[in-house]
This record gives sequence, structure tokens and C-alpha cells, in this order.
Amino acid sequence: MAGPFPRPKSLEPAVAFWRKVYSVWRRSQVVIHDDRLLDVIYEVVDLPAPVAESLTPDQKDVVTLRKNYWKARLAQLENKLSERLPLDGEERRLLANFQASGRQQLITGAADRVHSQRGTQERFLKGLEISRRYDRTFRQIFREAGLPEDLAYLPHIESSFQAEARSSAGAVGIWQFTRGAAERFMTVNSRIDERLDPIASARGAARYLAYAYAKLRDWPTALTSYNVGINGMMRAQNQLGNNFVRIVHEYDHPSFGFASRNYYAEFLAAREIACNPERYLAYRTASSKPLD
Repeated sequence: MAGPFPRPKSLEPAVAFWRKVYSVWRRSQVVIHDDRLLDVIYEVVDLPAPVAESLTPDQKDVVTLRKNYWKARLAQLENKLSERLPLDGEERRLLANFQASGRQQLITGAADRVHSQRGTQERFLKGLEISRRYDRTFRQIFREAGLPEDLAYLPHIESSFQAEARSSAGAVGIWQFTRGAAERFMTVNSRIDERLDPIASARGAARYLAYAYAKLRDWPTALTSYNVGINGMMRAQNQLGNNFVRIVHEYDHPSFGFASRNYYAEFLAAREIACNPERYLAYRTASSKPLD
């Protein structure tokens, strides 16, 4: 299934993590985990009801409290290991997580890598339903542009195919173009904003991705540029070479954070589920279980 989208073995823990985010963990659940070692899961927190699209202040407080708990436990574990002090049961279990694959040294700094991720099963399922309206047309657009058809899955991680989606950075529509990027790859002016047109913006996305691929020369890097920008990925290549796995694991830049490091793994996970939803989801129409 790899085709033009390689799946390096070292990315498999991240792909597996995002599969669970999309198909197992619900929006009523928040996963507390290591932000670099995505197979190190500390806890899955069940949020207090009622659960809606956004978290309430009380729900945010619950997540913060649990993150702080694990930060304290990890800091204590690191200190005990350095002082050669005896460990309690929970600390031994934590250590075992890092000893898998010989990663005990990564206990150092683990308290600073505690991260939370909310489940999106319901949102992904709804996106699968909406995507049926567009899949054939989107695939044709990419095929006619000489690009891999499976780029049609990209809106699963951008907007879940929500035409009205708007981000805090000003990105708009199914393909989540900012105004600056859109002005280069589609028509955006005082009268027309093609970001709001799923088909016109898909053509814009094809033009962008063709340009990014020509500059960056591989699909993992070109896709990641959709999140961090072409210049950002060119800087990474200039520093670390054309080795995408090395960039993911080693590139250090303020603009290349958790979302950017994981963007390609998210795409692989979304593509895998969308290709075979019956395997990963108790597949049903989104309308059979209305969202709040």
C-alpha cells in the first residue's frame, strides 16, 4: 500500500498512535503521552460530561491536573535513577515503558515531553461520510495533475472535510488554505474566495503540492510542507539532507513542533483507515449516532 508514500519502520509507532486517535479514542477521551515516543502512553483520561466539540474550563483543568501528575512522577523517577534510589511499583512500570527497545536514556527530560491529545473518532467518522461527496472528483483532480490520487485523503487531517472549518491561524475551508498561500494557488480577492469552494480549493491544493514536490523531491517532505511551509522544509533539508526520518527525529526549529513532526504519520494513518474503515471502525453512517 505504500506506493509513493513510504512507511519507514521508525515511524510506525507514530502511525499506530494516530490510528488510535482517529479510530479508537473518542472525543470524551484525552491521551497523556510522550510527545516524541508516541508508543509511551501514560494514561487515557475520561473527561467529565457533558462533552462537546470544545473542552469546558473544568475539563481543561482535569487534563492539566493529570499532565502535571505525570510530569511530577517522571521528574521523580529521573531523580531516583540518578541517585540510585529504590523505585515504587508505578515507577518500575514507567521505567519498563522506556526500557522497551533500549530507550531508558530517554527518561532524561521525559517530564518536559508530557503531551495531551484528544481522541477524534467521531469527527473522523463524520469526515468519512462527507468525503464520499468529493472522493471521485478530488481523485480526478490529482490524477489530471499527475499527482498521487491518495492525496485526496489529506482533508481528513486538515478539516475532516468540514467546508466551514476555520483555524486560529486563519486557514479556511476543506483544504485549510491561509489567505497568503491561497492568493498564490487560487483566486482570492474582495469578490471571490475559492478557499470556500471544495472543488476550486482542491485544484489549488494540487497546484501547491505539485510545486512543493518539485522543490522538495519526495512526498513525505512535500506533505509536511503543507503544515510548516516549503521554506521550512527546505531549511530542514539544507541542515540534515534529504532524509525525512532524520528530519522528523532530529530537526530542531521553533516552527517544527509536534504537529509538523507528526503530519506525515497522521496522513499515513488517515489514509490507512479511509482505505479500509471496516477494519478500524465499527463502521456506520455518521447520522446513525448524532454528534452533540
